[in-house]
Amino acid sequence: MSETKVFLLPDLGEGLTEAELVNWLVSVGDVIRVDQPIAEVETAKSMVEVPSPYAGTVTVLHGEPGQTLDVGKPLISVLPIGATAPVVEPASVVEPVLVVEPVETPVETPVETGAADAYREEEKAGSGNVLIGYGTPGGSGAARRTRAPRDASVIEPDAQKAADDLLLLRTRVPGKLGAVISPLVRRMAREHGVDLGGMQGSGDSGLIMRKDVEAVIHPESRQARSPEQTITATPGSRQARSPESVSTGLTTGGVDTRTGLGISSRTPVKGVRKAVAANMSRSRAEIPEATVWVDVDATALVELRAGLKKSDPHHTPGLLAFIARFVTAGLKRLPELNTRIETAADGSQVIVGFDGINLGFAAQTDRGLMVPSIRNADKLSARELDAEIRRLTAVVREGKATPEQLGSGTFTLNNYGVFGVDGSAAIINHPEVAILGVGRIIDKPWVVDGELAVRKVTELTLTFDHRVCDGGTAAGFLRLVADAIENPSSLFVDL
Repeated sequence: MSETKVFLLPDLGEGLTEAELVNWLVSVGDVIRVDQPIAEVETAKSMVEVPSPYAGTVTVLHGEPGQTLDVGKPLISVLPIGATAPVVEPASVVEPVLVVEPVETPVETPVETGAADAYREEEKAGSGNVLIGYGTPGGSGAARRTRAPRDASVIEPDAQKAADDLLLLRTRVPGKLGAVISPLVRRMAREHGVDLGGMQGSGDSGLIMRKDVEAVIHPESRQARSPEQTITATPGSRQARSPESVSTGLTTGGVDTRTGLGISSRTPVKGVRKAVAANMSRSRAEIPEATVWVDVDATALVELRAGLKKSDPHHTPGLLAFIARFVTAGLKRLPELNTRIETAADGSQVIVGFDGINLGFAAQTDRGLMVPSIRNADKLSARELDAEIRRLTAVVREGKATPEQLGSGTFTLNNYGVFGVDGSAAIINHPEVAILGVGRIIDKPWVVDGELAVRKVTELTLTFDHRVCDGGTAAGFLRLVADAIENPSSLFVDL
């Protein structure tokens, strides 16, 4: 019995089901220790170094940089220290000699549950470098693999393609119970615009093979197929492509059948953009939102900060930190906006309140818009909030934010004024129930004591979940923050 331990890709954050392998930090044959970082992976939320729960010699790296890996599937195989089994050479990582046993309904096998159980036991035994959700619950283990005897018929000339076709994971095409495909084939189809939904594969029990997808990508080399085996493709997927588009794996060139325009690019929706799309779609689908807004004379706040900066130029909080302090004060007075709605299996709902405020704020990064949150922000002063805003902004821009920092907010503050715009009907950051937006501060004519004057004016926009409160509560909160901006000294008495 092999002593090799298989480490499954852990759940790197609540709700995440996959991660993109960015870079291996170890190689086959390396001797590693417990908690040593073995790979860098990018999730929809952050860049993460994954530590190993095992010590020993690396035998297999399950994946290539750039490949998307599913949570609960093999990441690395390690031969424990003292074991005598030979180390697998890199050339054999693809494991071409595999026999796949097709089944009508996939079931969890002892091999799979054993791998998952072994990992969880190892986690309990010694790994201290624990990630969020480390060791995915439910025990979705490694796919069953059976090595054929050496005298069995093995296709040697094209081992890579054979391995791709035989490394089958239990991923179903919608509506096709038996159409199981490998992640490599699935990715190839996605990147070239091939629609797998209406396809009958050429493998056993209708399995979709690499050659089936290649027949659509390169129709000139496609062999004769029956009508039942025809694969449909999305518009543009059969058009001629330039060598550059082939090398990148994305279909470019050709003409779009709907618009009649040439296709210049195809960009996969993945990583941060995929997470944002899913979260925003869910927010709009589930939350009956309403929006209220108000113009605010921020002259007094701007002048207050300018005065503080003259006396202490290096430790004066930014305007966003002051507004964040006003927001936490408002949420303590009107806590309905600092809640979450939970829906039970029977459809009943409950509004969950919190003993504290985790204030999220939007930060633009090279990876897209990120929303880290300041934990227990209601206990911090404006100066302390400013320090946390600066620290967390630097963390997310470096791609080092943890799932906790990016997924634990209870209310979001969005300063879209930095983009030079006045207002925005923002989408609520699900599962929160409200988001406050701050526009740019500009000079505008304003009536002061019955006379026209030029003042520093901004716009506040509050989008809220109408299930948790009525317009009166939302307007009351918005007015409280606006009054604090217009007359900050009056609120500071209570802070």
